[in-house]
Amino acid sequence: MSAVAAGKKVKIHYTGTFDDGEVFDTSREAEPLEFEVGTGQVIPGFDNAVIGMKVGEQKQVRLPEEEAYGPYNQEMVFDADPSQFEEGLTPEIGQQFQTELEDGTPLLLTVKSAKDGKIVLDANHPMAGKALNFDLEVVEIN
Repeated sequence: MSAVAAGKKVKIHYTGTFDDGEVFDTSREAEPLEFEVGTGQVIPGFDNAVIGMKVGEQKQVRLPEEEAYGPYNQEMVFDADPSQFEEGLTPEIGQQFQTELEDGTPLLLTVKSAKDGKIVLDANHPMAGKALNFDLEVVEIN
C-alpha cells in the first residue's frame, strides 16, 4: 500500500479546531479536501502532517502558528481613509474586504475599528498567531 509523498494527489477528511476546542472548519459533512502534496496548496504544517500516511489512516496533529498562518504581525494593521471605500459604504467592525497587492496576490482586509472617521484595517490572515489542531484521515492517494 502506498503512502502519501510529495507530488502525490490526496483526498483527506479533516476537522480543524483551535486549542479551546472550537471547530473552525471540517470536511466531514462534505467532500474530502483534495490537493497535491508539497505544492503549497495547503498550509505547510498540514502538508507535512500527511506525508507518510496511508489510506484509512487517521491521526491528530497540532500545528504551531509558524506551520499554520504565521505569527500575528502588528505592522499589518493600519489606518485607512474613509474616502478609499465605495461611496455610501460604512465599514463595520469585523467586515472583510478583498483587494490585491501590486503583483495580483489577493489580500483579505478585516475592519478592526471604525469610528470618528477613522478606519483601522488588519491585513493579517484571520487565523494568524493561532496554533491549529487537525484530526486527519487519508481517504485516497493518487
